[in-house]
Amino acid sequence: MGPTDEFELEARRCGYRRIAGLDEAGRGPLAGPVVAAAVILPARCRLAGVDDSKQLTESDRERLFALIQERAVGIGVGSASHEEVDRLNILEATRLAMGRAVASVMPVPDCLLIDAVTLPGCRLPARSIIKGDALSLSIAAASIIAKVTRDRLMAEYHRIYPEYDFLAHKGYGTDEHRRRLLEHGPCAIHRRTFAPVAQILASGDGAQTGMRFMDRSG
Repeated sequence: MGPTDEFELEARRCGYRRIAGLDEAGRGPLAGPVVAAAVILPARCRLAGVDDSKQLTESDRERLFALIQERAVGIGVGSASHEEVDRLNILEATRLAMGRAVASVMPVPDCLLIDAVTLPGCRLPARSIIKGDALSLSIAAASIIAKVTRDRLMAEYHRIYPEYDFLAHKGYGTDEHRRRLLEHGPCAIHRRTFAPVAQILASGDGAQTGMRFMDRSG
């Protein structure tokens, strides 16, 4: 069936009008940022084909990205860098990215629907929905905005670090990525606290090679 606007309608019945769906992309990868998006859709919005971004092809995500940008009342995007992931841990970095996404939305939302995560300290009314990207239309829209935005960032990193083929795997821990990571060592955007990267650094395998790329990330 796919996501519906039932959660948004319920929020409207409670008096809220600027309801932002909130989701992220990039919690699992071994490299790159985590990116979050907040999307406010108009009432009774219909977006044919919008679904959890993981269920869509790359071409469908790109097409729906443009459609969401056209139809949305407001969109905000925020990210947390690989350094912030290492310093804070991935959950807190995700929350940081989500907070930045919410802060960048205009008009300011008066209610949040969030995919699974809670945001302690958030002053806005918020509802955390398990598998929200498969249930809520605005969260699904946010998942697409976040995923496409992050994929485009990883395409930029691919041009800086072609040795790792980020264009193909977007930093996720595929067999090919792990092979290249072992061959070349971590580059500047690898998450040092994630086990496959930490193990290579601890063993010294590829560490000297990886250090050569540190000045190419800026």
